[in-house]
Amino acid sequence: MKHYLQFNDLTAAEYAYLFERAALIKKKFKAYEKHHPLVDRTLAMIFEKASTRTRVSFEAGMYQLGGSVVHLTTGDSQLGRAEPIEDSARVISRMVDLVMIRTYEQTKIERFAEHSRVPVINGLTNEFHPCQILADIFTFIEHRGSIQGKTVAWVGDGNNMANTWLQAAALLGFKVHVSTPRGYEIDEKMAIGAVGASAGSYQFFSNPRNACQGADLVTTDVWTSMGYEAENEERKEAFADWCVDAEMMSAAKPDALFMHCLPAHRGEEVEADVIDGPQSVVWDEAENRMHVQKALMEYLLLGRIA
Repeated sequence: MKHYLQFNDLTAAEYAYLFERAALIKKKFKAYEKHHPLVDRTLAMIFEKASTRTRVSFEAGMYQLGGSVVHLTTGDSQLGRAEPIEDSARVISRMVDLVMIRTYEQTKIERFAEHSRVPVINGLTNEFHPCQILADIFTFIEHRGSIQGKTVAWVGDGNNMANTWLQAAALLGFKVHVSTPRGYEIDEKMAIGAVGASAGSYQFFSNPRNACQGADLVTTDVWTSMGYEAENEERKEAFADWCVDAEMMSAAKPDALFMHCLPAHRGEEVEADVIDGPQSVVWDEAENRMHVQKALMEYLLLGRIA
């Protein structure tokens, strides 16, 4: 049994299989072909953090695979009434085949997984967002081919997305140029584990335009993630120079793509002419959450399918 709690939980070979499988599953979806490998399987979705894309992509995806879904929040279950996470894991995992959790601390999902009898998927934590980076890389492959040897520019907060990009770069053989304001840097040790194993896959730039220089992909996220709303005004001031605009995109390669995990605040972390411009693939990126997660759920439950 495998869990998917952070990007490092799978190997490069497993990712190659997942990207191949996601392409096939998406092709079937576009052709209105039924693909029901998970008939009679049930996914439990547990939300401590609100969601649009995560809920729709997992719920629609599981139904499209022939399975069913149970949706839980802390407000309508014992999870919000101080039941130990370990007890919830023991009970829920006896009744379903797969669990997706979107929560705050990574330690919560790790504790749940430790006592679960079924695979657990990280739908987002404060520290990591592996399903989003899975979709982002798949989207890049669709538009530009292999990401190996390419350069990704991360502009903005050293958050869960940035952490996961660092893991992906070390594992799949590409580079990440990171530019964050002072005080919002990435915690390298937490992000990658063994920094020495990824020497050369990550470089920091104090100037965001320099981080974009020669990049194949420029990507960002909101300045204030869920759980940090009290810092919003302070963050707006600190991040004022980290808005992805036409000047930053012009520093990247002429065919560079722009991505954003959404929701986006036009005029803050990205200008409207960038996110709505010809280099933006954010809508493909958002849709691809569903396709890669379908491939992931299929793999965690059934293994490789010939």
